[in-house]
Amino acid sequence: MSVVPVKVPVGGAPTLDEQTPAAARLGPPARLRPSLVAVYRAQLSRARVARIPLLFVATFQSVGIMIMMRGVVDTQSEAQSVVAGSSIVVVAYVALNLLSQYFGQLRASGGLDHYATLPVPPASVVLGAAAAYASFTVPGTLVTAVFGCVLFGLPLTNLWILLAVIPLAGAALAGLGAACGLLAPRPELATLLGQLGMSAALLLGVLPPDRMPEIVRLARDLLPSTYGVEAYARTFGDRPDWALVLTDLGVCAGVGVISLAVATWAYRRAAVR
Repeated sequence: MSVVPVKVPVGGAPTLDEQTPAAARLGPPARLRPSLVAVYRAQLSRARVARIPLLFVATFQSVGIMIMMRGVVDTQSEAQSVVAGSSIVVVAYVALNLLSQYFGQLRASGGLDHYATLPVPPASVVLGAAAAYASFTVPGTLVTAVFGCVLFGLPLTNLWILLAVIPLAGAALAGLGAACGLLAPRPELATLLGQLGMSAALLLGVLPPDRMPEIVRLARDLLPSTYGVEAYARTFGDRPDWALVLTDLGVCAGVGVISLAVATWAYRRAAVR
């Protein structure tokens, strides 16, 4: 067995960089954007088989709610609230409920240790998973919205606004769902928090606000998904107030940034334990 001589510099022993081969040195950590794309694709392919049946459940649930409310609503504004709220319930079911369960189970099973060993930023793990789960809400939300408009005789002219409502409301709800799953001490509690959040989005988003007590309206203002509901509902009129629509979307975006930042912090906290 031959020994490779090591050149010793004048004045001391060889440094660590001189002793370590170039192939064995650690490379720089991955950047956020490539890591985000990689995590998104992995989560999308992983969740495709398991989550598509649940997406049908969320869509049928929203369609059933609109059918039941068809004989209850009296005015056009109430019909607008029901259709908009039922559409966003699909987003809440997937982005809030299922994502909370996923991160709760991932933490309990030690799956976070796998991501902690990867040279990817923590934000890419949270954002990639949230974006993948939110992507599954697009078909169900569009189907629910079209069915509701046809059922209640509402125009389909401004249906394109859902292209902005879905990602913004989905980001806000996905951040909350991820934070609940990562902060819950047990997966059962994460599931419970996700169910409670989805139920709040269902009750406070679908029911017309004019029929709610004042204290319930205040609770409704604290739920970020209701701003997505309001943004979509405002577009049904002949002359939508686009300033208010943009304001509601801005609230969703602001809450989305904050909730995803909290989820990233919760991920770092859970990964080091």
